[in-house]
Amino acid sequence: MSANLFDLLSSRFPTDRSAPCFILPDGSEISYGALASAAARVAARLIADGVRPGDRVALQAEKSPEVIMVYLGVLMAGAVFVPLNAAYTRNEIDYFLGDAEPKVFVTDPPAFVRDTEGAEMLAHPIPREAGDLASLIYTSGTTGRSKGAMLSHGNLAENATALHAAWGFSDKDVLLHALPVFHVHGLFVALHCALLSGAPMVWLPKFSDADVLAGLQRSTVMMGVPTFYTRLLANPAFNADVARNVRLFISGSAPLLPSTFADFEQRTGQRILERYGMSEAVIITTNPLEGDRIAGSVGFPLPGVELRTDGDSETGVIQIRGPSVFSAYWRMPEKTAAEFTIDGFFITGDVGRVDPDGRVWISGRAKDLIISGGYNVYPKEVELVLDEMSGITESAVIGLPHPDFGEAVAAICTGQGEEAAVIAAARQQLAAYKAPKRVIFVADLPRNAMGKVQKNLLREAHAALFQT
Repeated sequence: MSANLFDLLSSRFPTDRSAPCFILPDGSEISYGALASAAARVAARLIADGVRPGDRVALQAEKSPEVIMVYLGVLMAGAVFVPLNAAYTRNEIDYFLGDAEPKVFVTDPPAFVRDTEGAEMLAHPIPREAGDLASLIYTSGTTGRSKGAMLSHGNLAENATALHAAWGFSDKDVLLHALPVFHVHGLFVALHCALLSGAPMVWLPKFSDADVLAGLQRSTVMMGVPTFYTRLLANPAFNADVARNVRLFISGSAPLLPSTFADFEQRTGQRILERYGMSEAVIITTNPLEGDRIAGSVGFPLPGVELRTDGDSETGVIQIRGPSVFSAYWRMPEKTAAEFTIDGFFITGDVGRVDPDGRVWISGRAKDLIISGGYNVYPKEVELVLDEMSGITESAVIGLPHPDFGEAVAAICTGQGEEAAVIAAARQQLAAYKAPKRVIFVADLPRNAMGKVQKNLLREAHAALFQT
């Protein structure tokens, strides 16, 4: 029996294929039947274009239903889906294309799908084994070089079915989907839960107060990053009545502040369910659907997930092993070997603890990572760009508390320059979320005895930069 992820997902589509899958902001709908047919046409087109099992198909585009049609078509064809952020610059894209070497690179999914209308459809998905590669998800490294996390059909299927059960999804649900679909949260976590339920999605191209407030009135589940919830709370129109039909609000991709958790409960009477995941393993832990959801905790490991911390103290670097953990970094055997323990646990780089009840608490990150609005930013990548600019002697990029984004990127630099000009120049080479929102010039950067910049001191000194 084939382990192609498409077989699992499509087996749960509604019997009535006219049932809606996507509900668009203008009120129009795209049915499950239309989704399945488009995926089958895309698969046939890819195969006709020479795509073979294991070949990579990359996609960079704004969010649309056609992106999902291409994604499912790639799975059907037995190929490997490589989603790329629409905000990436040409220089960034060149790296990914050179590394992944895709057979096909799709930049206009609506046109690509339209070109297949009336064409032959692939009758059956190409058989795949559970260990065969389904997707390559790029996650930046601290050296500035992005790493491709290799996720198999089995990894994604195991995680999807575990989440579907853990969060109580059914065909009675309607998912509000305002997340981007170039990373695991929107593409795998949210999408797969809906498809496994044969449930419709209120499909929003991005978060906007008006669309989300309207969408909530017909939704039963919302998934979002903490920024979504802080923005809702900042809108006086968001209240318990607006949220009355929603049975579950889920937050992830960045830490949810306890104050946001408390304010949301006070406003709506509901407790946000926080979970913990990463590109290399999709979702690892979740707070319970039934039972206490505690602010600051990311809940319990999913079934089959082993989680431990290193060292002798209560708090340490979290290590995980389980069915959804990726197999390796694409074409980086040395990096892969360094990130796994001898007994096969992946070293996440996140620091945390497990309390006596088994709940997991994340206290920080060992790796030099900034999470801004749910997006990962690795300082070294930004520093490499800034340090090449005229007038800047050296830069130290840090994440600082921000009321909207959770963390915002700030650059502390030696040398001289004009802040607005530096930010504008950075945005020419980096996606907007990576570019610094503030640039501060100082005489010297604090260093330890080994000469390493002490970023902890910079964070302390500039902690209130975005709070005024």
